[in-house]
Parts: sequence; C-alpha cells; structure tokens
Amino acid sequence: MKAQIALIALTFFGGNAMAKLPPLSDDAKAKAAEAAAKAAWGDKVAGYQLCQAQDRIAAAYLQKVQAAGKSLQPASTPPCTDPGPFSYVPPESKPIEAAGAHSPTPTAATPPSTMQPAASAAKP
Repeated sequence: MKAQIALIALTFFGGNAMAKLPPLSDDAKAKAAEAAAKAAWGDKVAGYQLCQAQDRIAAAYLQKVQAAGKSLQPASTPPCTDPGPFSYVPPESKPIEAAGAHSPTPTAATPPSTMQPAASAAKP
C-alpha cells in the first residue's frame, strides 16, 4: 500500500518538476547546434569509411572470381566522397532591431469594426 501511495505521489510531483525547467540559454543552444553538426559530420565520415571498406571487399571478390576463370561485370556505383575535416560556422544572428522587434506599431487608418458587412465592403 505504501508503495502505491509513493508511486502516485511521484507521478504527480514528478510531472510538475519537469514542467518548470527554464528555457535554454543562447550559449547552450549554440553548443547543442555545434554538437548536432559534429554528429552529422561523424555520420558522413562513418559512411565514407563504410564505402571504402565495401570497395575493398568488392575488389578482392572480383579478383578472386577472375582468378577462378569466371567473367564478372561489376556494378557501377558512385565514388566514395570524403567529407573532409570538421568545420562549424555558427549561423549569423540578427540583432533584435533588424528582426523588427522594436518597430513602432502602425497608426490605424480606419476603426477596427464597422456596421457595414464584409461582403458589401468588398464590392466596388
């Protein structure tokens, strides 16, 4: 019985604790973006190494088949592309003024509501 009560209490209070986490800071967002870019680059490197290994295995198999006196035409595959060294350039961040956050609101030319129906206002 005590275990059930503890589980119910943990369910209620655990959800509230998760809901009150503060938003990430700009530095944390930048580090997360860089980590994601580095992980994507790592995937490209792994794909390049896999491609090279497959090419070596295919060449060895082709050599073995030709030594046995059989003729085999290898399938054409795209060449392996080297992703190069890791380089990360963070995206340019706009200043708040360039984003339009401090722009003044436009002055209203007409009242927000009229007695005229919208269908008749649209007719010339």
